[in-house]
Amino acid sequence: MATDVKQLIEQMTLEEKASLLGGDDFWHTKAVARLGIPRAMMSDGPHGLRKQDEKADHLGVNESIKAVCFPAACATASSFDTELIGKMGEIIGDECQAEELSIVLGPAVNIKRSPLCGRNFEYFSEDPYLAGKMAAAYINGVQSRHVGTSIKHFALNNQETRRMSVSAQVSERAMREIYFPAFEIAVKEAQPKTVMCSYNKINGVYSADNAWLLTDVLRKDWGFEGFVMTDWGAVDDRVQGVRAGLELEMPGNTAVNDQRIVDAVKAGELDEALVDQACERVLRVVYDYLDNRRTGGVFDREADHKHAAAIETECAVLLENNGVLPLRADAKVVYIGEYAARPRFQGGGSSHINATRVTSALQTAQAKGRAVSYVKGFPFDKDEADAMELQKAVEAAKSADAAVIFAGLPDIIESEGYDRRDMKLPACQDALIEAVLAAQPNTVVVLHNGAPVEAPWADRAAAVLELYLGGEGVGEAADQLLYGEVNPSGHLAETFPMKLEDNPSHLNFPGGVKTVDYAEGVFVGYRYYDTKRLPVRWAFGHGLSYTTFAIGNLRLDGELNDENTVTATVDVSNTGARFGKEVVQLYISDRNGTPGRPAKELKGFAKVGLEPGETKAVSFRLSARDLSYYDERLHDWYAPSGSYAVLVGDASDHITAEAELRFATKKVLPLIIGGDTTMAELMADPRTAPVLARLQGMLMQDAAVLQPTEGEGLGAGEDEMNKAMMLYMPLKSIPSFLPVSAEQMEGFYALLRQAVEG
Repeated sequence: MATDVKQLIEQMTLEEKASLLGGDDFWHTKAVARLGIPRAMMSDGPHGLRKQDEKADHLGVNESIKAVCFPAACATASSFDTELIGKMGEIIGDECQAEELSIVLGPAVNIKRSPLCGRNFEYFSEDPYLAGKMAAAYINGVQSRHVGTSIKHFALNNQETRRMSVSAQVSERAMREIYFPAFEIAVKEAQPKTVMCSYNKINGVYSADNAWLLTDVLRKDWGFEGFVMTDWGAVDDRVQGVRAGLELEMPGNTAVNDQRIVDAVKAGELDEALVDQACERVLRVVYDYLDNRRTGGVFDREADHKHAAAIETECAVLLENNGVLPLRADAKVVYIGEYAARPRFQGGGSSHINATRVTSALQTAQAKGRAVSYVKGFPFDKDEADAMELQKAVEAAKSADAAVIFAGLPDIIESEGYDRRDMKLPACQDALIEAVLAAQPNTVVVLHNGAPVEAPWADRAAAVLELYLGGEGVGEAADQLLYGEVNPSGHLAETFPMKLEDNPSHLNFPGGVKTVDYAEGVFVGYRYYDTKRLPVRWAFGHGLSYTTFAIGNLRLDGELNDENTVTATVDVSNTGARFGKEVVQLYISDRNGTPGRPAKELKGFAKVGLEPGETKAVSFRLSARDLSYYDERLHDWYAPSGSYAVLVGDASDHITAEAELRFATKKVLPLIIGGDTTMAELMADPRTAPVLARLQGMLMQDAAVLQPTEGEGLGAGEDEMNKAMMLYMPLKSIPSFLPVSAEQMEGFYALLRQAVEG
């Protein structure tokens, strides 16, 4: 039977209610012993439990319980598999029930604006649609076990540098199109129990104080029903936070702010109804867990370790392969690089898991009796060249059938709390890779990293396998992938640019002392690279397989308008000789010349398993929202009537099927009639075009600027010039070229305004 939360609140004193809106310590909500309300415990996530009791800390310095470390979001997003991450969420939810945890702090869905963000390993993607779909699947999985999630960090937390105070200066359009949709999709499709607000300011207002963000957008626009908590220490003005829609302050030590809430209510500065509302939102989440508490649950770490390894095999991305992979079972192979023996499998900071056990690729190969030798080559934890080790690696590579270099980024380079300085691998690793490539053409590079790296040697490597931070089972997964026991099926959830300077945020990251300007607007990731036609190392959505696929025969079942939907169906075939999984990606391209739109945007994806010779039809539903951009004049989504291209392929730079989609809308953009309104604007608007037609004849006949000088012909260039001058002439300039009175112009303005206002 569900607890009557409203009745509990009616029995509380004001002081008790205020106390519920602050944490008890680092991981618990407060109890109200008089009414039998217990504390509830939460844990860091999102790719495993970091449960701490005594001497708790938020940054992973102190030890937590032994738990299973699943692949980080940088890896799971590359699976493009919502069913897979949903299953991972269910497992984590079961673990929480066994460990008496009511909320897991995740998923993290902030957009990968720059490859340098130190926390990118914890985020899904540069694309908001992919991030939102993966987040919703994870949340639904965890919450199916009556364990809450806390989607984070809302919003615009796209860097670690000065993250606790910097103001993200960003347009509403960029927020709505790039930085909000992952949260929006997750809220609408999964209703996370909590949302964690970010440290930073947004256009000068702290997220924790921002009523537009926490109430207008999150609750009114999207329908969020849970409670909002702060990131640890993100509170600013506690009373304003309650007004804005912030329910829970974390961590503990909130007595001063609890009293401020009480004092504000007594002084008439804060409506007690808002305090009651906040308490109700917190308690509904707490009791959803308590009323559905499962006893006797077991955290089966061995079983979950196997799940973690299996999940990673679906996430790894085969970036390059000239045929050297999969390795032959009898091949003489040398593993080079300390990551072969000590893999980097997770990032640093608050998501750091005290892993149950970690089996390396080297241990796995030895256990299977593979003909693998090992040379350290370079250390796993620092950039330190060793000439003797390099020479050993070169000599071993020469005498082997193939060399596999296990490279990556040390913990010290990417972590919560600070951003990367560059996009390079440690210099000692690049130097060794170059030397081994010169000695052994069959050289495979395996990467352990949480974000893109520059790879100047990529064109000469026989193969490149991206493992990302693949969790505690990464070594076992690497072995299965390298030797073909599992066919790679991951695709990149982010672009790997050729060099850091190519990134669209490069000139504005991480910004100044107080602000960071999101000057690139909506042109983030592939939206920028594809629109600019800038070559990249590996494109968004890219991923190879040990088999081959064909995607084609795209068809649409009709035309689209504001109310209906259209189904796009495409055939995908396995044209190779072994089972594999293909990631089918659908993009939309505006073909109407609408200013400021990216070349294409992801609006659908599906992972499809196929036997050799098998063909399956894959369908996607499209609506007007899928064609739309956010128009700041409307403060709403808008797509102009006209033509759109539906593009389907297996990467943003590899489109193999295209179809035209016609769209008609009844929406009209606002048009403010004034002196700076141009003739082009009036001609393009169906409401004002007929009114303008009455004046056009006079414009063409009487405007001296549009007429050739007597005795002279009008050249083609001059003709185009005059047409352009007419198109972009503002209304205020008409009297300069036409014999019209002020009264006539006022009448013309009135007719135009009447046409717009209806």
